[in-house]
Formats: sequence, structure tokens, C-alpha cells
Amino acid sequence: MDRDRHAAAFLAAVQQSWELASTPQVRQAWGQESACAGMTVGGLAHHLLGQARNTCRLLEASPGEDEPIALLEHYSRAAWVQPEAEVNASIRDSDNAAAERGPDAVLGEARAAIDALPELLAGPRDPDTVHIAWQGWSLSTPDFLTTRMMEMVVHGDDLAASVGLPTPTYPDDVIGPVLALLTGVAVRRHGQSALVRVLARPQRAPGTVSAF
Repeated sequence: MDRDRHAAAFLAAVQQSWELASTPQVRQAWGQESACAGMTVGGLAHHLLGQARNTCRLLEASPGEDEPIALLEHYSRAAWVQPEAEVNASIRDSDNAAAERGPDAVLGEARAAIDALPELLAGPRDPDTVHIAWQGWSLSTPDFLTTRMMEMVVHGDDLAASVGLPTPTYPDDVIGPVLALLTGVAVRRHGQSALVRVLARPQRAPGTVSAF
């Protein structure tokens, strides 16, 4: 998939995330516990919309001079991939605290970022990379957008489940790269045979092949 299609897919996922986060059901349950343990519905909505905010922030910054790493290497290095990692508690606490400002403030901040994204994505980048400041390395711009789409698809399901809404159905250009990414991470964790068996031979499948 070329860069323009990646950008269009990302913007489609952002719009679906916005529509979900701004529903009356999410607003009404804002301070309640979400489907993600330790995170309020508002905190989860803030995290979901953070994919737009952070992308906007990083696209406004210079690409950096370091060589981009491979997409799956990003998930081999990232500390948060381990569920018990301390950074995950820090992320939950930060999102919960930010959500205490209320839905209007969170949605308004996100809307400003979302409105800026089309122009930022259309602009040239040389090199066409994104430096992820909090990680300390870079990805190609399409790979970075794929990581954000994965976050939106996974946490979109979390947020919908938290308030009893149907999980969004994403376009092929969104779900295709996301499923390829999740499959790649899962293969690294569990091996090829485990994935093949889950998909084709459930009688021999392991108990889990979760990517994270």
C-alpha cells in the first residue's frame, strides 16, 4: 500500500475513533471503569484519541537523522509490550488524569489535532520518517501510521465494549495492515505453527496466540 493510501486509511481510522469517543454512551460513562483494568472510560477515550494528537505532534517535528527500524523490531524493543511493565501503569494513570478535565476538553483538544492532520500528512517529509521521541528511534511514516491504526483498532474495540456499543468495522485499508502487524508480532511470540493451527487446525491449536 503506497503512502497516500496509508494516510487516507489512517485518517479514516481517526474519524471512526472520533465518532466512537464522542458518542453519548461514552460521555455518560466517562468516569466509570472501562474494559481495560485500571482505566476509566474517559481515560480510554483520551488514549484512543491520543493516536491523533501524538501523530499530529510528531508530524510537526523534524523527521530526525536516524535510520528507521523495521516495524516488527519496534515491537521487539518497546517496553510496554510486556503487560506487567511499569510503563503501562504510568500510561493508564496519565490518561485517567487527563480525562478528569471532562469529555468536552478531551474531545476539543483531539478535534484540533484531527483537523490539522490532513495538511500535515500531505506535506513532504525528507526523509519520509517519523522520530518517536518517547521511544528513541524512528519508523518510516507508513509504518508509524500502521502502529497508530493498530492502537485505534484495538482500543476502539475496548472502548466500544466498555459502553455496550458495536465495535467499529474498519475499511480494508485499515484492517489489512493492522491484522498483518498483529499476525507478525504473534508469530514472533508463538511461532508459525501456533498461528497456522489457530487459523486452520483448531484441534491442535495452543490456548492463546495473542500478539500482546
